Amino acid sequence: MATTAASLEGTPVRSGSTGWWQRTSASLGERLIELGLAGCSVLSIFVTIAIVVVLLYEGVEFFREVPLRDFFGDTLWTPLFPDSRHFGIWPLVCGTLLTSGVAMAVALPFGLLAAIYLSEYAAPKTRRMLKPALELLAGVPTIVYGYFALTIVTPILKLFVPDLAGFNALSPGIVMGIMIIPMISSLSEDAIYAVPDSLREAAFGLGASKLPTIFRVIVPSAWSGIAAAMTLAVSRAIGETMIVAIAAGQQATLSIDPREPTETMTAYIVNISKGDTPTGTLEYKTIFAVGIMLFIMTLAMNLVSYRLSRKLRKQARA
Repeated sequence: MATTAASLEGTPVRSGSTGWWQRTSASLGERLIELGLAGCSVLSIFVTIAIVVVLLYEGVEFFREVPLRDFFGDTLWTPLFPDSRHFGIWPLVCGTLLTSGVAMAVALPFGLLAAIYLSEYAAPKTRRMLKPALELLAGVPTIVYGYFALTIVTPILKLFVPDLAGFNALSPGIVMGIMIIPMISSLSEDAIYAVPDSLREAAFGLGASKLPTIFRVIVPSAWSGIAAAMTLAVSRAIGETMIVAIAAGQQATLSIDPREPTETMTAYIVNISKGDTPTGTLEYKTIFAVGIMLFIMTLAMNLVSYRLSRKLRKQARA
């Protein structure tokens, strides 16, 4: 009996000891997860800083030989012509903005209308089926889109635009717009779907029908998310590479005619990075100068998206 009582008296002590060990193990596991997440964040920041350092280091080497007044003041870009070298960045910037403008002209209306349909008109089962199917467009490799633009879209466009060149800005711009429709539609649909039902009910109570409620109440209420989606889509279009490298041509011309061949900043970087240009030459260093310009443009678009979304959210809360 004494032994049994002693064993019974000792049981709570061992149980408490086990509970302490479990709490310590759980705390240690949470601490390790926290350190792992912090390490991932620090690693991403380190990689970004390393990219900026490499671009700046190589860019400084380029600008030691090419002054800024030639880089920003010239209107010709012919760094590979030994007899007539020009380093004006504006033809590449113009080609990039031209193809991106065509892409956004296609993606914005279709993406926003798709988001409105999925959020406001589609049945829940239809929404669950169509949204993943639409997002599959984002999973298609961009090189496939590039050959689709060159071999399918361009011949079709020539039936309606007879003077369209074989390589042009219109065809890759349209296909690039199709590619970024899922980005706009998915993010915009999430923003529209998050609008409280009380706003819809209030509009219906005042006698508004469904369509005016959508465009005068729901879309303005979700505009912060929609604007952020649009800005991110512009950044994605500016940074697109393979579609324009395949279907837009390799002629850096300062033109806003989408029927003509053009060359974007990303396409130029791809062409120079193939290995034909010797490392360390001035021609090779141009890719870092173009990369700095591209980095500045995409960074500016992301900052605009961030500030715009914050401003609109503050206005919506007020």
